[in-house]
Amino acid sequence: MEKRSFFERLTGSVKVEGADGPKRASPALKEHVLPQDEEGQLTIDVWQTPEEIILQAIVGGVKLDDLDVQVTHDMVTLRGKRERQHEASANDYFYQELYWGAFSRSILLPQEVDADEAEATMKNGLLTIRLPKLDKARVAKLKVKNE
Repeated sequence: MEKRSFFERLTGSVKVEGADGPKRASPALKEHVLPQDEEGQLTIDVWQTPEEIILQAIVGGVKLDDLDVQVTHDMVTLRGKRERQHEASANDYFYQELYWGAFSRSILLPQEVDADEAEATMKNGLLTIRLPKLDKARVAKLKVKNE
């Protein structure tokens, strides 16, 4: 089997030779599946406001129980799996482009965040993670107690 490009692994797409426009997928292309030890990679958007870093990823078709979000002060790791809801014969497909299986993505953050205050929500298949920035300039004044 030919090694897939980064983009093909990222999107779950298959390479079709020729520029003659859309064609019916050949049986060889229909059964294109990542090896068991290879994971897909989520596409993400990451941006900032003055107070927080926001990360979004499309996770449509993923059950909340199958989604794992881990946050440290400088990294976010997303893991999960998308399971096919039906089984169809390979000969019944015209196109088979969706990615099914395990995925993961680790994102190194541009600034330290408060992992304890991070929030994650999912609405209509869109995962949004809000990560409050740590204020490095903030100074905490401690009161000294007499023992």
